[in-house]
Amino acid sequence: MQKLKDYHKKALLCRARQSIASVFDPSLPIEPLEKNTLYEEKCGLFVTLTIHGRLRGCIGYITGVQPMKEAVIYLAREAAFQDPRFSPLMREELPDLQIEISLLSPLKEVRDFEEIKIGLHGLFIRRNHRSGLLLPQVATEYHWDRDEFLENTCLKAGLSSDVLGEPGTEVYLFTAEIFSEKEAHGR
Repeated sequence: MQKLKDYHKKALLCRARQSIASVFDPSLPIEPLEKNTLYEEKCGLFVTLTIHGRLRGCIGYITGVQPMKEAVIYLAREAAFQDPRFSPLMREELPDLQIEISLLSPLKEVRDFEEIKIGLHGLFIRRNHRSGLLLPQVATEYHWDRDEFLENTCLKAGLSSDVLGEPGTEVYLFTAEIFSEKEAHGR
């Protein structure tokens, strides 16, 4: 995937915010993006919403499902209104909402847990029909070491950390390009 410039990031963040705001007021437009093949690329993408530093919703694709320009609209709305951990966003919360976008690299299977670097890698764990993913910034925010990061990714998947290293348990790492309105607006 091409490296995003600051104006690409701002455009995607603006598109995410407009997509949420347009649910409350359908007359608000979602501005078209400039013609650029970058926005047509498909990659894993997550939209994370916070209010006053607290998680308010996070939904994403592990791999490229839609072009980035469409995925941002869909996932912003899903994070705002469909994350089962939270009630749907209310109009009065919109001014305090902070949007963060994470563009994921392709998954790489972990052969040795020593490969996992806190602050650089996110984790995806799958076993049978259960799976869980934690973005790279989660381990940093909670000050987890590698073992805690692995354990918490297992918990996210509804698994015990006892399954790590067992046949049938798949562990993948990925990196992410992470950007937020906070950075884009210098707040």
